[in-house]
Amino acid sequence: MIPSKKEWTDALIARHGAELHHRFSSATVAICGLGGLGSNIAIALARAGIGKLLLVDFDRVDITNLHRQQYKANQIGLCKTDALKKNLSEIAPYTEVETVTAKITEANFRDLLKDADIVCEAFDNAESKSMLVNGVLEQLPDCYLVAASGMAGMDTCNTIKTRKIMKRFYLCGDEVSDVASTIGLVAPRVMLCAAHQAHTVLRILADEYEI
Repeated sequence: MIPSKKEWTDALIARHGAELHHRFSSATVAICGLGGLGSNIAIALARAGIGKLLLVDFDRVDITNLHRQQYKANQIGLCKTDALKKNLSEIAPYTEVETVTAKITEANFRDLLKDADIVCEAFDNAESKSMLVNGVLEQLPDCYLVAASGMAGMDTCNTIKTRKIMKRFYLCGDEVSDVASTIGLVAPRVMLCAAHQAHTVLRILADEYEI
């Protein structure tokens, strides 16, 4: 049986306290890219009680995604936006989820992301990463950006870290590893980097900033 909204809220307040819950539940977080990073970020933030998630991706679930992304075998072929929204509704039924099944470009990112308090960059394409980072920092002056760089291969998880680049820009990962030069993306390191991104979002909302 699904708990009532009051029961759900009371449980989160018991965990975080009323003030922190209010900050989380009042926030809108955009997640750009719903692969290994984005799907894990979304689930972590929904569990924490973020009020609204904006999910943006143009891709469909493929069998090659299932080893590290938060989809199910019976969702192969579905749009990632639709599949993740369904999964989130089962995990955190009172989180508002808005989806955009489209590719983010220089022409549309500002309109898509203008209402977000924080944007999570979760792309696997270097050009898309650069476009989003530069665009948010230059054109969305009130928005924080949490991006990722380096999580591939079998290196120790201890090299994954969070670094404050500037006031509104945080970077998570080892900042070194590249898919092309390793065995590729392995679930634990990808999930750990996603956890860094999600936790950075929560710390920003809590006014707990990296030095």
